[in-house]
Amino acid sequence: MADAAIHPLAVEHLPMFITPPGETDVLMVVMVFVLAFSVFAFGVLFLRLHSLPEHIAHRSHKVQMEIVSVLCLISLFTHMHIFWIIGLLLAFIDIPDFGTPRKRIAGAAEKIAGVETAEPETAHAAEPAVEPRAAKETDGAAAPKKPTAAAAKKEPSHA
Repeated sequence: MADAAIHPLAVEHLPMFITPPGETDVLMVVMVFVLAFSVFAFGVLFLRLHSLPEHIAHRSHKVQMEIVSVLCLISLFTHMHIFWIIGLLLAFIDIPDFGTPRKRIAGAAEKIAGVETAEPETAHAAEPAVEPRAAKETDGAAAPKKPTAAAAKKEPSHA
């Protein structure tokens, strides 16, 4: 029956990818699955590559992590790859922390002046406010606080 379906002008031996009429084209079915997998894998690779600077900045706990994330999203939606390059460069650069040394200098100046430093409210938010005994013993009029000298602590030496 296979010989009856072959055209008389066709060669005697046909390649395997030529299917007789009415039968399933196996090569086409396999290629549909290969194509679908390839498109899915390319999409995953593309999105993973676009989020690479974000992962680098997140892994090293950079200060500019949010900026890098926004630059990656902008480059993904606008197809302007300069934003991705800027995000990648920012992910590798360490921006120096200028706030901590300023806070330490301010704290040291307050210690030298003998003024109590104001504690951040986040550290003692769970603790109830306690009034000093002197204020409780008087009839409501508390004397103004005088600056108290802070205990001298030796700062660690830095190399």
